[in-house]
Amino acid sequence: MNEKLTQLWETKTKDDEWWSSFVTSPLAIVVNYFVVDFKWLTPNKLTLISFLTAIVSVLFIIAGGTQNFIIAAVLIHLSHIFDCMDGQMARYRKTSSLSGGYYDKLTDQIQVTLWFGATGYAAYNQSHSVLPVFLAFIGVAFYSLRGYVKYVTLYTEMSQDNYYVDILAKQLSTVKKQNTAGLKFGFSANLKWFIAEQRKILLFNEGVFIFMLSLALVLDVLTPMLWMFAVSQLYLGLMRGWQRGAQLQSNQKINVEK
Repeated sequence: MNEKLTQLWETKTKDDEWWSSFVTSPLAIVVNYFVVDFKWLTPNKLTLISFLTAIVSVLFIIAGGTQNFIIAAVLIHLSHIFDCMDGQMARYRKTSSLSGGYYDKLTDQIQVTLWFGATGYAAYNQSHSVLPVFLAFIGVAFYSLRGYVKYVTLYTEMSQDNYYVDILAKQLSTVKKQNTAGLKFGFSANLKWFIAEQRKILLFNEGVFIFMLSLALVLDVLTPMLWMFAVSQLYLGLMRGWQRGAQLQSNQKINVEK
């Protein structure tokens, strides 16, 4: 087995998102195999390339038309491949940084907002109905809520006493996952991993968006996809909010004024 390829495979996030897990992340490993040793190409530059590619895809969505939608779908996938490559490259080179992770997550959030905002606009131009715009707004708002409730939870816990130190440690701690599939495993193990990964589609996170949005653009069915986006994020946003509130209630040690 090629040692470089094996090392790159080890940089793959062990609990990747749905579409990332078995499509864009493996493709990123293949591309990284050829470019990871280019010293001038850094993880932060890849983050920037990913973001700029996403911006160009947004312009094609806004332009409208079947051809432009297909180009946008391809660019969205390229953007996500670059997005996977930056973290893989940083881990391969052992140059991971807090700022790199921050900018990666920040651009991800901006991209999702722009992608679905542009799709809502394109669907409005097709249907001359304001409903797709409303659906895009609901989806983006409640997708953002899923991350915001984490901040609110940490802030609320930290506003109490030194007890927040233990809570913060639990929030930030991660359990290192062991590989159960990959280049070193057989067909049966990889098939089981692939089947198990399919349940992640119900999380409706960025990896699912990449697949869902690009498919909707290729098939030119924007409004049904926006319905799915809005309903899933409304449900998951409210569910995350309720779960974090229940977590605070169970962890609360002292009374906090509302």
